[in-house]
Amino acid sequence: MKRLFFLFLSLGQILMGSETPQGPFIRINQLGYLSEEHKKAIVFSHDRVSEAFQLINDKGKVVATLRPKPSKQEGWGRFKNYYELNFSHVTINGTYFIQGKKTRSRSGLFKIGNDVYGQKPEVLLEFMRQQRCGYNPYFDMVCHQRDGRSAYGPMPDGTFVNASGGWHDAGDQLKYLITGSYATAHMLMAYELYPTAFEDRVNALGQPGPNGIADVLDEAKWGLDWILKLHPGSDQLIHQIADDRDHIGWKMPDEDKSDYGWGQNSYRVAYFTTGTPQGLNKYKSEASGVSNLAGRSAAALALAARIWLRDVKDSVFAQNCLAAAKSLYKLGKEKEGFQQGNSYGAPYRYSEKTWADDMEWGAAELYKSTGNSSYLREAKEYALKANTVSWTPMDSVGHYEYYPFVNLGHFALFDEVDDDFKNTLAAYYKSGLEDNLKRASKNAYNIGVPFIWCSNNLLSSLITQGILYEKMTGDKSYRSFLVEQRDWLFGRNPWGTSMFTKIPENGEYPVDVHTSTWALTKKEVAGGLVDGPVYASIFNSLKGLRMDDPDEFEAFQNKFVVYHDDVGDYSTNEPTMDGTAGSIIMMAHWAAQNKN
Repeated sequence: MKRLFFLFLSLGQILMGSETPQGPFIRINQLGYLSEEHKKAIVFSHDRVSEAFQLINDKGKVVATLRPKPSKQEGWGRFKNYYELNFSHVTINGTYFIQGKKTRSRSGLFKIGNDVYGQKPEVLLEFMRQQRCGYNPYFDMVCHQRDGRSAYGPMPDGTFVNASGGWHDAGDQLKYLITGSYATAHMLMAYELYPTAFEDRVNALGQPGPNGIADVLDEAKWGLDWILKLHPGSDQLIHQIADDRDHIGWKMPDEDKSDYGWGQNSYRVAYFTTGTPQGLNKYKSEASGVSNLAGRSAAALALAARIWLRDVKDSVFAQNCLAAAKSLYKLGKEKEGFQQGNSYGAPYRYSEKTWADDMEWGAAELYKSTGNSSYLREAKEYALKANTVSWTPMDSVGHYEYYPFVNLGHFALFDEVDDDFKNTLAAYYKSGLEDNLKRASKNAYNIGVPFIWCSNNLLSSLITQGILYEKMTGDKSYRSFLVEQRDWLFGRNPWGTSMFTKIPENGEYPVDVHTSTWALTKKEVAGGLVDGPVYASIFNSLKGLRMDDPDEFEAFQNKFVVYHDDVGDYSTNEPTMDGTAGSIIMMAHWAAQNKN
């Protein structure tokens, strides 16, 4: 975001017109901090920093003097000197900034108070509504009503099947059960954990006006209705609508010029699961079964069955969800293994290879919704298979290879097992947290995720895992670490930017995002989590990637990891539906602090 770039330069550098900023630069969580929690800013500079810094409120009063503590960890790229400013002792609610006493270098404004995150889960739901396919309340129009015509199904290829609905996946207009099932189930778990964190501002169509149902449930139901459509028979499950023939340039969803053999703005291919490799052109997926999709979808539907019976008082919808959950779980048992996403003209696809975690989750939720002990027995068996299998110990993995990026099945099962098994499940979560702590110790930001494609999704998932681990065990020892991971997402990073669009609204956040909405209308949509920083080796190897404008973050890049606020960079600056939905437990956790 060009408009705030010079806020990060010291006053002296601006006056002298320096082309190579020296620092010191101050990085904080622009959104803010809860009153009693860990609060730490990062200062970095080419030169050594010896000055004190002042914490100043919005009335100009110096509240605290902060002495920079040299970081014991390595720096980041071009800058040699890193320091910490700890102001955890400041607990008075208010709006503040940090300023160098001599250089007058200063941070942006941020808040301290337990209401800082209060409305933010609703902002993420704004982005989800903008991603809706079918009726889209953001544009007030209808799109893709001809989804789709079958491929790999039990009927002749090209047969019409009703697969309208769901969400567009990211800046493109594909739809995946891989991500849609997780987004739906994650939102439902967020509601069960933090029901008071959500409001009722819109109706079921996403239009302004309450309908007596929490908006997070309205959004989840958009996904549930789609999942029900994708499972038209006991042996049938559609897993993807469209493919990378979608990627022909910017286009509005109701004017989709993509052609899948039936003309532009017409039918799109609907891929059925088979448990075998698929691909209608050069590139083929890997596959060994359908359990990842069937188990995860079963978890979403079993969760919905409880919530709609208990809270929404709709027994008919609850029964439909439960019946479909049982059917899908059975399908997952019959065809154990994974189904990946399909590509057509490029090698990129969702390369999920795990599935035991999804079957564990599905079985655990079905047990809680039915009381059938066979589901509990099988959930425990799948839990042991899922174990600690994860991206967390890896420095690099395939795109979505270990998906979802947090195994929510371990948490779903936890309260239903004996103490010994509880300890086992908690140890699985702890192992992943420790993996990241070790990696985090190597840099001044204390960030431990690998910078593969969608690193921000990994980060919000790691935070979620830590939150759930604390709920399971009462162990608060990772709390400060989780706060630092969160703070990275809101600006305590080399580039000084939030990774969520329009959060905070007056801060530095992604604007020039890789979406047709921005490219064609120049309208900003709040709440979307962008992919985030990637290894430079990944950025330099991707096909069709370009930079449309000079890099305003050039001074803060390094040869290992890059981030760009540029519409041409689909690797770091594309907001994703599942990344946004997968941040809702995290956001609701801190939002709920004001209501406890």
